[in-house]
Amino acid sequence: VGAEVSKNGHINDTFFLHFRQEEGNIRRYVLQYINSNVFREPERVMENIEAVIKHLQMKLLKRGGDPSREAMQIVNTTAGNSFYRSPSGEYWRAYDFIEGAQTYEIVENPLHFYHAGRAFGQFQLLLSDFPAHTLHETIVRFHDTRKRFADFLQAVQADSHGRVQGARREIDFLLAREQDTGVLIDLIASGEIPLRVTHNDTKFNNIMIDDKTGEGICVLDLDTVMPGTVLYDYGDAIRFGASTALEDEPNLDLVWLDLDLFAAYTRGYLSVAQDFLVPTEIKYLAFSAKLLTLETGLRFLTDYLQGDCYFKVAHPNHNLVRARTQLKLVADMEAKMSQMEAIISTILEENSREDVV
Repeated sequence: VGAEVSKNGHINDTFFLHFRQEEGNIRRYVLQYINSNVFREPERVMENIEAVIKHLQMKLLKRGGDPSREAMQIVNTTAGNSFYRSPSGEYWRAYDFIEGAQTYEIVENPLHFYHAGRAFGQFQLLLSDFPAHTLHETIVRFHDTRKRFADFLQAVQADSHGRVQGARREIDFLLAREQDTGVLIDLIASGEIPLRVTHNDTKFNNIMIDDKTGEGICVLDLDTVMPGTVLYDYGDAIRFGASTALEDEPNLDLVWLDLDLFAAYTRGYLSVAQDFLVPTEIKYLAFSAKLLTLETGLRFLTDYLQGDCYFKVAHPNHNLVRARTQLKLVADMEAKMSQMEAIISTILEENSREDVV
């Protein structure tokens, strides 16, 4: 009986479809076109999603949860497949729409962000016994920040669209932080940080917030679920949700890290994750927020220099504006790093005291 186009998302195209059932009720579904320029092997993306959803549903049932609201539900095709490939080679998929909940582009209520932290912590906990190595790498070296930096250097050198001169300040900022890019990569390689199932796109708007309780009930957008470190997920969640502005805010005076929001998310996340995180993961929580923000700035600026090939843009300088907001956040995180680490320590101590009591 109707349809809406979602205005959110940098990669895929999303539509909300409304169907009237025989009894007269309206049932909604989410229809998505999978961007095969970004996800070169959509079949593997869907294999990952199917495996992860099946595991989540099993764990939720065991703990008395509601898989229909707490996990995404794939709507199979009439042939029983999780996706449809059109004769022209386009890939489409559908999910049930979760009623009585919504997503938010920016944190309007700190309690929502606390519950988002809990939701992502629960997501990781439920998948902590999933064999991460069996998942496909849907975007190769997605969070390999050292590789992202190498791509950035190549884009600067090529200057294929004549944009380097107008981004010189941002380029110099990134060049000065090259030493940060390999920290987590090296810790994973050495085994000091375990390889786990990670979401890899933990923006606040990828959590469904229940309209009545304000709790985070379901993690969305599983396209980039693959092996990684939980630090990628934590860091990206802080980058997006604890910022005082949207990713493309042109007025940098409005962009900084909100320490209250940082504390809210961290308190929610650690209320679930503290028990399964190893000491090295905890040690690098605050740093991961800075690194993922730096990496995202790298990606936006690289795409800008290459002519906007990856992210959707609304105007020619869109990716440059996005990069500037990320680099402003990096600078603010650097100035607040000791405060961030102190907040984490306080929360850990509070949780430990509660466990003792």
